Amino acid sequence: MSDLAEIMQALEALGNPQTHKIYSRHGVTGAQFGISAANMQTLSKRMKKDHGLALQLWATDNHDARILALLVADPHSVEEATLDSWVHQLTNYVICDAFTSFAAQTRFLQPKAESWIDADGEWIESAGWGLLSHLASQSALPDSYFEPYLVRIERDIHHAKNRVRYAMNGALITIGVRTSGLEMLMLPSAERIGEVIVDHGETGCKTPDAVDYIAKVKAREAQKVKRAAEKATQKASLNL
Repeated sequence: MSDLAEIMQALEALGNPQTHKIYSRHGVTGAQFGISAANMQTLSKRMKKDHGLALQLWATDNHDARILALLVADPHSVEEATLDSWVHQLTNYVICDAFTSFAAQTRFLQPKAESWIDADGEWIESAGWGLLSHLASQSALPDSYFEPYLVRIERDIHHAKNRVRYAMNGALITIGVRTSGLEMLMLPSAERIGEVIVDHGETGCKTPDAVDYIAKVKAREAQKVKRAAEKATQKASLNL
């Protein structure tokens, strides 16, 4: 499946009025069919990476087509100018999150995180902080790279734009779980920050509390260690 008209027909056939309503409540405006994430993934798996097609899909200005574009685009072929163009066309956090996940796979991950964080716009800044979260979770950068961002988050988060606050809070958490050293710096900062208020509109979404989130992560890790130890003990006893 590589013809744009054929793909648009397939997308329309997958549309669901209820899903359309859900996405609308989450801030998606303009043209969309209302396709669930599961159906979108199924469709994309039937297709090969096709960067030319991704550009065509994005150009339709249809929300679902743009989500598919980000799934079939080749992160190794995308040009920096394309990323800069697309990030300025983001209009809601659903497409912003999908775009950030794609941009994180490209060779421009670090420079775009650094430049977009310093931009002026709710979605481009959100993408920048989202990329910083990806850097914290998947890069080999030293902890010292992230320390200034903890200071910046504490200083600016309550004055940032609505969804930027959410992205900054996510970065705070991801940096905190990166290493024990960063956790020791992040926890006092999160305590001083306190509650982060984000308007989630007509949805049931909530903003995670950073301190509480870290505690839950540590509890899950401790439980995994405990289960692994118990499994090893059981295995050893069977070999006696």
